Amino acid sequence: MIGLVLAAALAGATPDVACGADSEFAYVCGPERPEDVLALPGTPWLIASGFARGAGLKLVDTRGRSFRKWFTGTPDQIAPDRKRFAQCPGPVDPALFNARGLSLREVAPGRWQLLVVNHGGRESIEVFEVRAGGAEPSVTWRGCLPMPEGQVANSVASFADGTVLVTVLTRPGTVIADFVQGRTTGAVWQWAPGASGFVQLPGTKLPGNNGLEVDPDDQRFYVVAFGWHAVMVFDRRQPGGPIERIEAPDFMPDNIHWTGGRLLLAGMRYDEPACGGLRKIVDGKADPMLCHRGWVVGELDLQNRRIATFAYGRPQASFNGLSSAALLNDELWLGSFQSDRLAVLRPADRQDGPAQ
Repeated sequence: MIGLVLAAALAGATPDVACGADSEFAYVCGPERPEDVLALPGTPWLIASGFARGAGLKLVDTRGRSFRKWFTGTPDQIAPDRKRFAQCPGPVDPALFNARGLSLREVAPGRWQLLVVNHGGRESIEVFEVRAGGAEPSVTWRGCLPMPEGQVANSVASFADGTVLVTVLTRPGTVIADFVQGRTTGAVWQWAPGASGFVQLPGTKLPGNNGLEVDPDDQRFYVVAFGWHAVMVFDRRQPGGPIERIEAPDFMPDNIHWTGGRLLLAGMRYDEPACGGLRKIVDGKADPMLCHRGWVVGELDLQNRRIATFAYGRPQASFNGLSSAALLNDELWLGSFQSDRLAVLRPADRQDGPAQ
């Protein structure tokens, strides 16, 4: 299959923020902790989350390598659907909006539903409508789905029938060190249209339920078990547990998304010599991975039941905490749960050969 080869430094930093390229990436600096990033299909735009208080949603123009805060809470951006989201108390506060996982689903030509995991002011899934056309896409808040008491969402996805899935990384009473050591900490929760709230799906408890994606045919869904460094495959027609486990090669996949026709996962290298090797538990606490690790983007190869290496690189002084990847116009855009920037990789060339 075709893999990406690392490029030399790129020119073209965002025009209004001083932000130089390094040995592997160009950067768009300023988007605070862009934990998840999605390409808006058929457009030159990306949507990035902001995993910090008030960081909210960012709209990224890939042509000019620039961004702006997207949802600001102005009256024209708020149109609640009170019937569909009857349990929602009101619009999300932009000053508190702490956005994590993202999910897009096209509902009509040029119109998408955008789901956003929110930790700011409430634990919820915020629902937006995105429309293309004009100078740039518009975003309108439509409602929210409150999480059950004590449950903190990580990633979100939806089916065409309106069903929403979310992952919970650590349930109350568990900590990161638990799933690093392989103990069960999380689960998948489901909301169906008309339901009063989320319910936990049987058979979905895993060590660190993280990234989440569904198949285009709405039959299967994929959950990253962060503690196992693996993707668990579930089938809606066979409830009760996963039908398959696919291991990642020497990296810790975080988010997983369909992008550019590929199912890509992104994460930090697991066994990083520059950081003393494997992630460690010290005094009962997991290493927060502030040491800069190498990065990997993998492609889930469903036919051969493996995760192939799509792109990879060395530790970089300006970027750490890789958590998501999006393909747009032959460029690979990378998000981070730690950094103050998006990274951009353009392949110098392509090569055919076996994946790593």
